[in-house]
Amino acid sequence: MSSFSDFGLLPSILDALAIEGYATPTPIQSQALPFVLAGRDLCGIAQTGTGKTAAFALPILHRLSGRTGAPPRGACRVLVLSPTRELASQIADSFRRYGGRLPLSTAVVFGGVPLGAQQRRLASGVDILVATPGRLLDLIDRRALVLSSVEILVLDEADRMLDLGFIHALRRIVKLLPRRRQTLLFSATMPSAIAALAEDYLDDPVKVSVTPAATTVERVEQRVIFVASERKHDLLAVLLRDPNFERVLVFTRTKHGADRVVRHLVGAGIEAAAIHGNKSQPQRERALAGFRSGGDRVLVATDIAARGIDVDGVSHVINFDLPNVPEDYVHRIGRTARAGAGGTAIAFCSDEERPFLRGIEKLTRVAVPAIPMPAGVPPGMSQGVAQARDGASDRRSATRPQRSAPRNPHRNAGANPPAGHGGGPARHPTQHPKPPSGNPDRHTATTEPSSLPAFLRRAPSPSPSGKSAPPETRQARRAFATR
Repeated sequence: MSSFSDFGLLPSILDALAIEGYATPTPIQSQALPFVLAGRDLCGIAQTGTGKTAAFALPILHRLSGRTGAPPRGACRVLVLSPTRELASQIADSFRRYGGRLPLSTAVVFGGVPLGAQQRRLASGVDILVATPGRLLDLIDRRALVLSSVEILVLDEADRMLDLGFIHALRRIVKLLPRRRQTLLFSATMPSAIAALAEDYLDDPVKVSVTPAATTVERVEQRVIFVASERKHDLLAVLLRDPNFERVLVFTRTKHGADRVVRHLVGAGIEAAAIHGNKSQPQRERALAGFRSGGDRVLVATDIAARGIDVDGVSHVINFDLPNVPEDYVHRIGRTARAGAGGTAIAFCSDEERPFLRGIEKLTRVAVPAIPMPAGVPPGMSQGVAQARDGASDRRSATRPQRSAPRNPHRNAGANPPAGHGGGPARHPTQHPKPPSGNPDRHTATTEPSSLPAFLRRAPSPSPSGKSAPPETRQARRAFATR
């Protein structure tokens, strides 16, 4: 079908689509709409950003428009389950936009906000309820909601819900639903767990797959930069100073890693915000709103928010940390090249992450081209220098005196050295490791001191005498040798 009007949708829905600028249905919409309108159970497999929300929202709104009377109190007619708060909020917004001229009510419930307002909203009943599984069960346990009137169940981003450990919550929720219902399952991938879920929950379903599982978005230009872990922050700052990076989504593996990236960027004069599970709901909403409006050019996120960030105009996706699950890479880069636009995805790959890159290339069957390190990134440490620095830090921690110990650092100079340090005398805390042998220019910074990484700027200057240790340290060593 080449037009939404070909499906027989209500004129009010077609008018809403025209206002939104939607003229031609996407492949998932073209294939799913007829079956959902006919009341069939459906399993839809499609990449992120291909229009799955409209594929189930439009036919649901059309079908509900024929219902008469208000929904029962404390109940809903349609239940849409989503893995994340952001995605739940966006799905509810889509229902409101597409059905703005219909006398249908929509509510959204998720964690991170007080339960009281959500309970009051459900007291009179709603036609369409969008929820995350955990908060839905909270409301059920408080007897603020019953599911006996659900006519249509939608499991959106089902694979992500399983990844986040919602399988037990899903099983409990499904047991509370009427057996006679329409069930729609949408997923970006089709692993065996999703196939089993579809077999258990769907009745004689139609399977619609518009793209092979885990295929990357074709319009995304992918690149990889091989970089040491300790140079990633500086590399990111250099890239983001390029005005071509108009709206950038940066992915990290951990919540604390996302916060560290934001702190480093803000310190470098680049406005950025973070969104992850440790942030409160108002903080997450402000960060997403700032990114969507252009107030913040950079948004740093973890994978838990990857499926819920639906923002047009993302020019670049940067994988600051490569994911250890190859499918997550596909979901991440799908945040760009949306609505027919192009986009660029850049991955930072350290030596430890090379196996992750090989897994991604094996899954997507695409070799990601490597590009050189851009000019302006401060030189990092060699592996030998990094290990020496870390070893010195460990020695300082191991030899730090307890509260009851004397503060004189030389009083116990002849004591046995800590285990695991080669059996020799402990280095003085101010002694610096010798640079590795070889070409001395290889590890010599050519930039101004202000542009060096922080750990180099903090390093004290070597002794003017050129000797490897200050006199007091040599005295301590001689004392140890004569004992």
